[in-house]
Formats: sequence, structure tokens, C-alpha cells
Amino acid sequence: MSSGLSVYLLDVAATRALVGSRDEQLLEVIRTNFADDLARADDYFSDAIEGGAPTAYEALEAVVRGGPFSEDQEVAFQYGYAYERLCELTGSFLDNSSFTPHRGDWLSVVDQGLRALGITAVSVESFGYSDLPDPLPYAFTPGCGEWTPTRIAQALEQFESAKQAIDASGQAPPLEPEVVEAVMQCLGWMRHAAAKPGFGVIGFRA
Repeated sequence: MSSGLSVYLLDVAATRALVGSRDEQLLEVIRTNFADDLARADDYFSDAIEGGAPTAYEALEAVVRGGPFSEDQEVAFQYGYAYERLCELTGSFLDNSSFTPHRGDWLSVVDQGLRALGITAVSVESFGYSDLPDPLPYAFTPGCGEWTPTRIAQALEQFESAKQAIDASGQAPPLEPEVVEAVMQCLGWMRHAAAKPGFGVIGFRA
């Protein structure tokens, strides 16, 4: 089975602050302008909803209002997807062509490529974790992770230092072309974020 990685450029702190914000205007905008999107999501998860999972909009309401959340662990995925929907609506989608679809341990392979180029401050494999903002319940799917502005600045500094060393030695690390392409895509995400103060990257693996 293949996986996909969706990555968004946004103000990380402001996005996390939407959780529990009780922003009723935001909910109304979503309900009014994205009804078709919500309906498609409900159709896709219709079996789970029939089994007690919240609808896409009900999950969004819970996330924005800070609860209540179902105690059934089996339906927690809906809150994770609701948070991703908030990122999709308030952020900019970044090119994910090197990561969607992907199989197996591809994210860890790319992390090895990042490390080979001196970058340890960020990890694409972290997008597969469950780092959802409190008080969202744990959900295995979708995985979620974030690269903060501070981490991104550190990673770009690490890359520049490593690049200078490589240029001086003339010895580039032996990376497969597809890994180099994926690493360059990651650097592109970081440079987009670095160009906008306070912006970072939030990614979801499903």
C-alpha cells in the first residue's frame, strides 16, 4: 500500500491557535464555502460515520471549539483530518511530487539524504508522527508533524555549512538521484517558509 504526504506553508503558531479558538466566523465560512468538500469527505468515510464517527463538519466544530471529542479511539482520525483541513484552508499547498505516492521507508531514506547534506534540524519522517495540537486526541492516521521557523532556519544554516565543505573538498555524498530530488524539494519548502517571517511547514502523512 502506498502513502501520501501533504505539506502546507503557513504561520505555524497561528494555525495551532485555531484549535480551541471558538472562531464561529471561521466555522461559518467553512460550512458555507466548502460544503461540497465536506460532503465528499463524508461520502468517503460514510461507513465510519454510520458506525459513530463524527462527520467532517462535526469534527471541525470540535477542533475549533476545543471539544468535546469522542472517547472512541477508532474515530479519532476525523479530528486529525479536520486539523489538516484547517491547514489546507489557511495555508498554501507545497509541491509534494517527490513524496506522493511513496512506499515503505521512503521518508527515512530521504532523512538519511538530509543528514548526508548536514541537515539534522528537520525530518520528513516526523510528518508521519502524531504531533497534533492539544487537546486533539491521538490518531495514528493521519500522521502529523511540523517544522517551526526556528528549526527551518537551523536546517538552512546546516545545509549552507555542509555545502561550503562539499564545495571545498569537491566530494559530494553518493546519493541516488531521486533522493537528491526529494532533498531539494524539502529545501524548497524551507526557503519558501524562510522568506515569510513566522512561517513554517506542517505536513500530514496518510
